[in-house]
Amino acid sequence: MNNLLADIPEKLTDEVFQTIIENKGVKIERITSLGQVTPEGEWYDQAQNEWVVLLKGRARLMYADGREQSLEAGDHAWLPSGCKHRVSWTDPQQPTLWLAVHWPVTE
Repeated sequence: MNNLLADIPEKLTDEVFQTIIENKGVKIERITSLGQVTPEGEWYDQAQNEWVVLLKGRARLMYADGREQSLEAGDHAWLPSGCKHRVSWTDPQQPTLWLAVHWPVTE
């Protein structure tokens, strides 16, 4: 993949996760959503740190403490290890394109 905004699927039944690079515990991936959300009652609770930026579309993240964060193109979120969160909404009318960077916790 040479262009993060190219070859975006227009119709999806599931989210599409595409690894761009993975090396020494660091993973960078492009995620494409089209109305998909984390199933009700399920939470991401990752051992790694994550930073995401929305490249296209709109989405909302919900945190276990009840906060919700709306994201539009250019917005980003820092999700440290152990931060329980879920995707509560993605735009069903247009693809939402995320760039996610995961890396291990180091002391």
